[in-house]
Amino acid sequence: MLVLLLAPYPEKSAPSQRFRFEHYIYNAAKHNIKFHYRSFLDAKTWEILYSNGKLVLKSYGICKGFIKRFFLLFTIFKYDFIYIHREATPIGPPIIEWIIAKLLRKKIIYDFDDSIWVKMASNANPRSAWLKCSWKVKYICKYSKIVTVGNDFLANFARKYCKDVRIIPTVVDTEKTHNFIKNQNEQPLVIGWTGTFTNFYNLEIVLTPIRELQKKYDFIFYIIANKDPKFNDINYIYKQWEAKTEIADLTKINIGIMPLYNTAIELGKCAFKAIQYMSLGIPAVVSPVGVNCEVVGNGEDGFWADTEKEWYISLEKLITDKELCMQMGKLSREKIVAKFSVKATEDSFFNLFDQN
Repeated sequence: MLVLLLAPYPEKSAPSQRFRFEHYIYNAAKHNIKFHYRSFLDAKTWEILYSNGKLVLKSYGICKGFIKRFFLLFTIFKYDFIYIHREATPIGPPIIEWIIAKLLRKKIIYDFDDSIWVKMASNANPRSAWLKCSWKVKYICKYSKIVTVGNDFLANFARKYCKDVRIIPTVVDTEKTHNFIKNQNEQPLVIGWTGTFTNFYNLEIVLTPIRELQKKYDFIFYIIANKDPKFNDINYIYKQWEAKTEIADLTKINIGIMPLYNTAIELGKCAFKAIQYMSLGIPAVVSPVGVNCEVVGNGEDGFWADTEKEWYISLEKLITDKELCMQMGKLSREKIVAKFSVKATEDSFFNLFDQN
């Protein structure tokens, strides 16, 4: 079986792609499936996409992406399925998807892991929201044979437009990559967060509790991201995210945090930060928003924190009780292996391509 895989970004570059489908397609041979991976953006355009300025280079890279997509349409006939992650083109209406489904009559499997139907734009490209045509998500769902999403909130949206909607959580490979268990005896103690600069606003939830805890306890506040948040009035260490050091950087953390505001954007998130922490034996403290409540068991393998006081109390418990950290970390690892790992979900992914 031959599958064309359309994604916005180059292979091994974007978290949503690496942890939604890339770790499965490397196992495709044993399922008698071959994937042809075609990204819209090339590596050079991806590198500058979220930087300020460079409009000419960005425009050139995007135009090149549209040209590649156009010529790709002439090869569609040879594929059994077209797997589309997020959209065939990151801006503009769903013309490519319409041609594939309606004119070329090919079966689309459509995957997304965020509330991408909600209009939003990055700080680097503030006027891009209208170009993204977020309204197109419902139409791509309509054109698709199967829609796969990361949680119930996303599924409820997709079910309005597609009959076959399946939930496949965003997962990690606990055998090949996230296979290192944090040693909670290592010092100094580290409270950490990982993510992209577009989510820095969620960290505002915990800055006051962290600041107050720093007055009483000796620990490092560690931020792994693609940009420095440049927070004032709080002590933190910033580490530039790098693929080659991702696991080593994460395992410096003793306690992982995932604060979220309760909005449509955040409800669409798939608790991936918590999944990463927990897979490495790191207990997580999270906002009780959306799928966070399914991934983290409050008081069992981590804590929920909804107010600044709850954040302070939950973090203080883990700061002052190393045995609790170790116990929750062990249970966290076991849960991720059982429910949120490649091994646990691989069959669900490859069953998408059942011809029956």
